[in-house]
Amino acid sequence: MFFIRVFCFFLLAINSSFAEQDSYSNILRQLQLPKGFSISVYAKNVPNARTLALGDSGVVFVGSRKKGHVYAVKDSDGDGFADKRYIIARDLYMPNGVAYKDGNLFVAETNRILRFDRIEERLDNPQAPKVIYDKLPSDKHHGWKYLRFGPDGKLYTAVGAPCNVCIPEKEIYSSLIRINQDGSGFEILARGIRNSVGFDWQPITDQLFFTDNGRDHLGDDIPPDELNKWIEKGQHFGFPYCHGGSIPDPELAGKRQCLEFTAPEWKFKAHMAPLGLRFYTGKQFPKRFHNQLFVAQHGSWNRSDPHGYRIALVKFKQGRPISEQAFITGWLTAKGKVLGRPTDILQMPDGSLLIADDTLGVIYRVNYNK
Repeated sequence: MFFIRVFCFFLLAINSSFAEQDSYSNILRQLQLPKGFSISVYAKNVPNARTLALGDSGVVFVGSRKKGHVYAVKDSDGDGFADKRYIIARDLYMPNGVAYKDGNLFVAETNRILRFDRIEERLDNPQAPKVIYDKLPSDKHHGWKYLRFGPDGKLYTAVGAPCNVCIPEKEIYSSLIRINQDGSGFEILARGIRNSVGFDWQPITDQLFFTDNGRDHLGDDIPPDELNKWIEKGQHFGFPYCHGGSIPDPELAGKRQCLEFTAPEWKFKAHMAPLGLRFYTGKQFPKRFHNQLFVAQHGSWNRSDPHGYRIALVKFKQGRPISEQAFITGWLTAKGKVLGRPTDILQMPDGSLLIADDTLGVIYRVNYNK
């Protein structure tokens, strides 16, 4: 009887594995990419995969929201699939943002920023993190944070508005901020940012571009989501008084004029929910993609006809965005079924792109097949 049970369990495990692989294969078959590109599953079993960071040895660190976990995955044999998975931390407060520098992993919880020292040497047994900054608001609404190191070696993040639309009581809300690696030197760089969960620095100019999600409950088509450019301290990008550079808020604009604020560099359709983004600087993709911007559009939850659920390509010319087109589609089927929601993009050393999917709990890999 014991052997029968073991054998049955073995068959069940095999069948479950094949069912899982078949499920992924069915989803991959429905994704559409430009000619010459292919997409595969790079890592699985990464629940609520949100943002990505790359270590020196090829380890990919993954932030999440729902379970409070931070993960690490690695393709140790170079076959294009991550065969090792680690849980770096558990039970954190929405550790959405991850960044890596000088051997250390930085993690943004809602209310503080942590540092895991010499993390790639300790993936199996990380030491307790050090708190480098703990003065961030603890509000859950738009509290999850993106985290990146800039060209200046400083750590950047954004603090969202604690509401759909309101005039925040504290100046730190709705802002772009930066600190030094040790947590010192806190600065507010810009204000008027409702909810940014993605930014990157443009090649050559080193100017910071970031996405911002527009307010809800003004209808299906307004206001647009935004791609903004930060140039200097003191900029204000309009929230909550003005949306999309030209739409006064019907509740809060008062006497404020949209001309007072910095307008978006590019306007996405309303409720696309643009999150992570990445300027492509690799050599694998054709030259027409060099220095162009890939954007993960998470997709709408509050629109009668849903859209988004895709990777968009924003094309630049002479440093300015000039057009937007779909790069990967199919996570939203023609019948409205959601197969996944992209959240962040990471460029790998070989020029391929990784894409996090917080709904399916996987990381995809995009290659160009010459």
